[in-house]
Amino acid sequence: MPGFNSIQEMRNALTNQRYLMDEGLATVVFLALRLRKPLLVEGEPGVGKTELAKALAAATGTPLIRLQCYEGIDVHQALYDWDYPRQLLQLRAGTSTQLYSEEFLLRRPLLEAITRPGSVLLIDELDRADDEFEAFLLEFLSDFQVTIPEVGVIKATEPPIVIITSNRTRDLHEALKRRCLYHWIDHPDLQREVAIARARLPHVGQYLADQVCAFVQDLRWLDLFRSPGVGETLDWVQAFHTLGHNELDSQTVSSTLGTLLKERDDLERIRGGDLDAAIARSSQRAAQLRQGNYQ
Repeated sequence: MPGFNSIQEMRNALTNQRYLMDEGLATVVFLALRLRKPLLVEGEPGVGKTELAKALAAATGTPLIRLQCYEGIDVHQALYDWDYPRQLLQLRAGTSTQLYSEEFLLRRPLLEAITRPGSVLLIDELDRADDEFEAFLLEFLSDFQVTIPEVGVIKATEPPIVIITSNRTRDLHEALKRRCLYHWIDHPDLQREVAIARARLPHVGQYLADQVCAFVQDLRWLDLFRSPGVGETLDWVQAFHTLGHNELDSQTVSSTLGTLLKERDDLERIRGGDLDAAIARSSQRAAQLRQGNYQ
């Protein structure tokens, strides 16, 4: 797998994939690569946890294997299963006596990751899975090997890069955390969010992107049910651009808020506030950005 000689080299490679990271995140990612340790990243939805794994795979030129966790996920859905229809056909045809061989093995994400050298394994939203699955995952991460009774032990020749994400809807076990390096990804500050918007949406006017980011930054100080993430910020910038607007206005802000906020109470609260004053504040900060006062 391609390596990086320095933290800055790695940051540059991810910047080329339009993923911008601060020094803290860059350091822990670099250490995870060098030490071959799983990296657990937690944070609010939309702060870029999943995008980190995607950008890392793209920057290293390696395949991304994603395991999306959910309530009730079990070992067979995550690790392996048998191709029962093919087995039945072979049994009826009488052409195979080894029905439980690798030929009929369906590789789910975890098995795919340890049999495909040089991959990035994304275990997404582990907090949605139950304790039993988390305990199994801890064992899997210890040795990167599995035992399939009918086949035997399958061990990784080159362990994958592992990124585990959590929205912290529940606390993960201490044993799993000790197995990993850890980083909390917070919402970006104004300068970084503006830089992300400019990098991801180069076709959009800079003033519009700056103004939207400033508006969203103010929203995050409010006690909303769900603060908008960077993904929603980008969607909102794109919405204004699609409608042909180069700056915010109260009518379009009100009509497009559903692109940014996904809870009814949050929508009603913001629409019922002084949108003109909020837009004026965002315009002032956007102007300061243009003048270089925030650079």
